[in-house]
Amino acid sequence: MKPSYKRSSIFSMCWVGAAILAFSACTIDPIPDPNNPSAGEITKNASLGEIQNLVTGIESGMRENLGGYLDDVGVIGREFYRFSSSDPRFTSDLLGKGSATLDNNTFYTTNPFESRYRVVKNANILIEALQNTKAAISEDQRKAGIAYAKTIKAHELLMVFNLQYSNGIRVDVADPDNLGPFLDKDASLTAIQTLLDEANTDLKSSGAVLPFTTTLWSSNIAGEFSKLNRALAARVAVYKQEWAQALTALSESFYSLTGDLKTGSYYLFSTAGGDALTALYYPQNSSGETRVAQPSFITDAAPGDTRLNKVSKRDQNAFVDGLSSDYDVWVYKTNTDPMPIIRNEELVLIYAEAQAQSNNSTEAIKAIDRVRTAAGLVNYSGATDAASLINEILVQRRYSLYAEGHRWIDMRRYDRLSELPIDRTGDDVWVEFPRPATEN
Repeated sequence: MKPSYKRSSIFSMCWVGAAILAFSACTIDPIPDPNNPSAGEITKNASLGEIQNLVTGIESGMRENLGGYLDDVGVIGREFYRFSSSDPRFTSDLLGKGSATLDNNTFYTTNPFESRYRVVKNANILIEALQNTKAAISEDQRKAGIAYAKTIKAHELLMVFNLQYSNGIRVDVADPDNLGPFLDKDASLTAIQTLLDEANTDLKSSGAVLPFTTTLWSSNIAGEFSKLNRALAARVAVYKQEWAQALTALSESFYSLTGDLKTGSYYLFSTAGGDALTALYYPQNSSGETRVAQPSFITDAAPGDTRLNKVSKRDQNAFVDGLSSDYDVWVYKTNTDPMPIIRNEELVLIYAEAQAQSNNSTEAIKAIDRVRTAAGLVNYSGATDAASLINEILVQRRYSLYAEGHRWIDMRRYDRLSELPIDRTGDDVWVEFPRPATEN
């Protein structure tokens, strides 16, 4: 995978020889900001350079407010606590302290919502630009580029859905003056699934090379990018409880039972000027602004589970607003560590879940054991009925996917939010975020 930069930079140089006594000025054509492109400038007849700038902006924008999104799902899902000396709402509103409720017009609701739709908007601009460009690309390349954009749209819309849930989401937002309706929960997921399937039709088995470079996948060949599309489709299928479809999608993805569990698609970060740093990174033993593990993550762990290296023992206990922890969140060890969009370990656990729900306990246990042994644990020896296997899979997802944005969603889709730990009497576990005030 290749490094991603928040803004693309274009440099020009003018030079003259020492013997030349006169010269003309060097001119530089203005380049649109790739993070906030003007549709009128790009969609009429974009050059390949302008299309690349737009893709760079899209992939940079996918990281905007990523930390806020993960704080939302991680705090409500009781994976960790976000302690902030400057904003008590992380420990009041998000945790339902006393009479506190979620606000429909504050940062934890509006910022993730707006950031994801900004990426969707730019993906729509990319689609229009690819449809209209007269640049030297083949029709297969054009289709592959549009399919890439649809895949990104589906991913971003799924993140919006994860917060909005039964409120539903808008999917048709191509025309800002004529926005489509909010779909209900089931229709929202179906629309996201349809986007992925439409994209995959033009990606799979295609040898075309994308007409731009992406940092999200190791290959620019459409048929290879299809594997990422199908991985996301498998995630959507389990959300829809469509187990056979999940297995089919996995078979066409980069899923591998014996492969590296870290293989996948990642957000990339760097210390380059203007770039972004890893969204969930704080140094160990931070104070004022920090993320600390919910204590049960440590106390509930099986002896010898190496995934406890995702937290780090603090020198001193962190205590804020009646909540305390002796452990920092330590999933990311530096401020430039990549963060997963989706990786093979999640796919192995999706395989286990789909097989368990299909009453194929043998295959489900194979996948469970792949994850357990990778974490230093012995093979699973519990009951083999579907309910028992799902219990085990949820435990493995809790530890394998810690702080990657899944626990709250997993417990909600199995109607088990009441099982999440409550550390203060009267706290609430929210089912969803309110629809932003600007959308009402």
